[in-house]
Amino acid sequence: MTPTNPTFAKTREKNTEEDYAPAEPKVSSPPLPKRTLEEELSFLKRISPTKYQVNIGFVPNMKVPAEIFVNNDLQTLLVQELHDTCCGSREEADSAFIPALRRAANVAALPGIVKASLAIPDVHSGYGFCIGNVAAFDMDDPQAVISPGGVGFDINCGVRLIRTNLTEKDVEGSVREELAEALFRNMPVGVGVSGGIPCSIDDLDQLLRNGVDWAIEKGYAWEEDKDHCEENGCMETADPNCVPKRAKKRGLKQLGTLGAGNHYTEIQVVDEVYNTEAAKIMGIGTVGQVCIMIHTGSRGLGHQVATDALQVMEEAMSRDAIDLNDRQLSCARISSKEGREYLAAMSAAVNFAWVNRSCITYLARKAFSEVFQRESDDMDMHLVYDVCHNIAKVEQHIVDGEQKTLLVHRKGSTRAYPPCHPDIPKDYQTIGQPVLIGGTMGTCSYVLVGTDKGMAETFGSTCHGAGRALSRNQSRIKLDHNQVLNKLKEDGIAIRVASPKLVTEEAPESYKNVCDVIQTCQVAGISEKVVKLRPIAVIKG
Repeated sequence: MTPTNPTFAKTREKNTEEDYAPAEPKVSSPPLPKRTLEEELSFLKRISPTKYQVNIGFVPNMKVPAEIFVNNDLQTLLVQELHDTCCGSREEADSAFIPALRRAANVAALPGIVKASLAIPDVHSGYGFCIGNVAAFDMDDPQAVISPGGVGFDINCGVRLIRTNLTEKDVEGSVREELAEALFRNMPVGVGVSGGIPCSIDDLDQLLRNGVDWAIEKGYAWEEDKDHCEENGCMETADPNCVPKRAKKRGLKQLGTLGAGNHYTEIQVVDEVYNTEAAKIMGIGTVGQVCIMIHTGSRGLGHQVATDALQVMEEAMSRDAIDLNDRQLSCARISSKEGREYLAAMSAAVNFAWVNRSCITYLARKAFSEVFQRESDDMDMHLVYDVCHNIAKVEQHIVDGEQKTLLVHRKGSTRAYPPCHPDIPKDYQTIGQPVLIGGTMGTCSYVLVGTDKGMAETFGSTCHGAGRALSRNQSRIKLDHNQVLNKLKEDGIAIRVASPKLVTEEAPESYKNVCDVIQTCQVAGISEKVVKLRPIAVIKG
């Protein structure tokens, strides 16, 4: 069959609510003392070849240091940010840009934080927390806080990997284009697009509470899928009654949609195997084996939960006299009404994202069945794993030799638990939790596993991707979308995209080198490489 869309683009329904690129609220912060770059860098101490410490005093009120996991090249990018902004005031920086090092340090000043504010190798500046920031707060400390800025607007933006028993030879030539077209046809993509999965208000409340179990009951997921989802695909802290009405309204029409921005579905092949045993246990141990990677989150529902929570928490901070270095870190005491309700609403949005990825998996299995005229289980289309990026969860960790119950915020970072941890699937107990790292558009992705060292040093966390090197605006100015699309075509990658002009934002040049990020995590010992995946088809909004 010939693909119906050889020109890469398709028009899709859109609205004005861009759920992947939120407008940041305008907030003011007190001015910073002006310091030279040398004075700024005097607070930065190298601990190891891949780890730096930002000492207390870099910004006011730090309770703990900040720890940054980077190699020399990635460290240079962070220092350049300081160079560009170190002589300004924080108020000026808020209107333009706050360096990642300063954002990580500001997180270290939040009440109730323990050990350190951690920045993982793909760290870059974001709203409130860095993207690539991990911070844990003591649940037994009445002053400890929860912050929407530590989770992000795209709650549970995450990645899942589906394996197959197909090989690259099975998807050569016109079959590759046919598959890309089938995925694009079955899978709603783009800004504000409506979904093809029917969802009533009752359905929405059920899936917000029950997560992947709802998708299994409705036939959109396989029973064993939930065993290979973080938290088994359901946050028990979820309460649909805490989700704002407008968030539910947005979620009703977006179930089973990919979205836009850095969200994608890719057909990939196993390119290199680093850990034969782990790859075999995951069922992805053959070079040339075809897999499907899906990257998306909670769409407009999660965005609205975050937006509304920020407004509520401004009032809570005033009432409870919570003083912050950066108002983008708006927060509430974990034990307060506002804190409890945000945790419940955020958890429900996390469940929505798991169901959303489950529904997209259903559509991907359907597309493969259409093209190959085979049942998806005959093609061994099993879920390898599903991981979260933007989330806050109650977890048990050792701090200063004592086990503590912590609320761990991971924004743009991935949980990476070691072997024998009780919270990972039984079949992965001997190798550790799979960690899925999506590359930039047209570049490689990785599967890693968690380590004991990562558990001790980063609360069981590692990177989530390459991390931006250019802002979206800089990418649009510097890059040409036609050149980006043509380069993908030259590399033999089938591409379907709803908004061609937006692909410059996700071009490889817009990001750090994902291989550098992965290797830094490997050398630091916070995760271990298992396989590298190479894309052969990309579906984007």
